[in-house]
Amino acid sequence: METVKYLLSEREMPEFWYNIVADLPVPLPTVLHPGTKQPIGPADLAPLFPMALILQEVSTERRIEIPDEVRSIYRQWRPTPLYRARRLEKVLDTPAKIYYKYEGVSPAGSHKPNTAVAQAYYNKQEGVKRLVTETGAGQWGSSLAFAGALFDLEVLVYMVKVSFNHKPYRRALMETYGARVVASPSEETASGRAILAEHPDSTGSLGIAISEAVEVAVQRDDTRYALGSVLNHVLLHQTVIGQEAMAQLEQAGDYPDIIVGCTGGGSNFAGIAFPFIGAKMRGERDVRVVAVEPAACPSMTRGKYAYDYGDTAGMTPLVKMHTLGHTFVPSGFHAGGLRYHGMAPLVSHLLQLGQIEATNVQQLETFAAGIQFARAEGILPAPEANHAVAAAINEALRCKEEGVSKTILFNLCGHGHFDMTAYTDYMAGKLKDFEYSSEEVAMALAGLPSVG
Repeated sequence: METVKYLLSEREMPEFWYNIVADLPVPLPTVLHPGTKQPIGPADLAPLFPMALILQEVSTERRIEIPDEVRSIYRQWRPTPLYRARRLEKVLDTPAKIYYKYEGVSPAGSHKPNTAVAQAYYNKQEGVKRLVTETGAGQWGSSLAFAGALFDLEVLVYMVKVSFNHKPYRRALMETYGARVVASPSEETASGRAILAEHPDSTGSLGIAISEAVEVAVQRDDTRYALGSVLNHVLLHQTVIGQEAMAQLEQAGDYPDIIVGCTGGGSNFAGIAFPFIGAKMRGERDVRVVAVEPAACPSMTRGKYAYDYGDTAGMTPLVKMHTLGHTFVPSGFHAGGLRYHGMAPLVSHLLQLGQIEATNVQQLETFAAGIQFARAEGILPAPEANHAVAAAINEALRCKEEGVSKTILFNLCGHGHFDMTAYTDYMAGKLKDFEYSSEEVAMALAGLPSVG
C-alpha cells in the first residue's frame, strides 16, 4: 500500500521551539525606537508585550523550551498530519513527489494557534487581563479569541474592514469564542478617525488595524498587544510545524529538494521552512526555499529593503524589512492574511543573504490552483494557502518539463471553509488580477522614514 499520510504520536511532538537567529551568519539589523530612532531596549517594548515574549524576541539561543501547559493545549491538534499528494501528482502527471503539512486541523482552522496559545499563556502568567490585536482574513483573530477563551482573557480584535464585510462567519467564530470584533478603520481610536477623515470609504489595511490595536493596548496597564506574524517570537512559535515535518519526512525516507510557503507577514512560511533553512546554514542538508506572495501586495519582489514602521500611524518600532511603505493600502483581494505592507525582518534578512528566493502570483492563478488541489486531494485551501499550492504546482510541472524527480514540500496553512464567498465570486467570474504600476509603488515608498 502507498502511504498517503504520515503521523506522529503526541509523545513525538517537539519539546522546544527552534530559533533560527542562533544560526544566522550575519546578525539581524538593530530594531529602532520610532521616536528617537535609537536602538530599542526591553523597557521600550514592555507596554506592548510581557517580558517573557520580549526575551524570546531578542534571544540568540537555538532552542527555547515550550512550557508544559502550552504543549498540553497543542495536543488538541498537534502533531498535524503530513500528506503525500499522490492524487495531485497523478493529475499533474509529474515525476515530482509532493508533500504538504496540513495545519487546517487546528480548532481555528489554521497554523495561527501555534503562537496564539503561547502568547496568551505568557500574558496570563504576567497578570494581563485583556489582549488587543488586528486581523486580516480573520484566522489570527479567531486563533487569539480561541486562546483567550482557554486562558480567560478578554480579547478585542480590529478586523480589516474589507475582510470584516467579506467574512461574516469568521467574525462569528471570533465572537463565539468571546472576542469583540471591530471593523478597521474605526471611530474608536484617534488613528482610525484620522484615516476615516481623509478616506471615508477606506477598506482598511493590516497597517491601519495594527495602529488601532497598539493605540488601545498602551492605554491600560492590564492590556497588552498580540501580533500574529512578523516579529521574531511569533515566527519562533511556528517552528513546531517544520520540526514535525522533518520527523515525518524521515518516516517517509525522504527530504525536500524544494520548500514552498506563502508569505504575508512570514509566520507560516517561517514555521515550515526555518528548521530546514537552519540545517542548510549549519551545512547539514541543502534545500531550495521559495517564498510566495500575492502580486497585489509584493513586498519582497517589488518592495524595498529598508527601515519602516510596522503600522500606518508610525507608532511601532522601526525594523529593517522588505516593505511597500507603511502607508500602502493594498486592493481588497481575497487573501486577506497576506495584505500586509512589509515582510518579517527575519524572512527579509534571509532573502538578503540569499538563503531563500521570492516570487509572486496573481489572484486568478491561485484560485485555479486551489480548486485543482481540492478536486484532487479533497481539502479546500484558504485563499492565502492557495499561493503556496500554485507555486508548488508550478514547481511540479517544471519537473515534468525537465524530466526530473524532485521532492516538494509546502505548508497548507489553513482551510477555506470560511472563504466560500471568495470561491463563489471566482467561479462566477467576478474576481480579477491586480497589478501596481511602478509609479504607485514609488509613491508608497516615498514616505519611508529617514534613518541615518
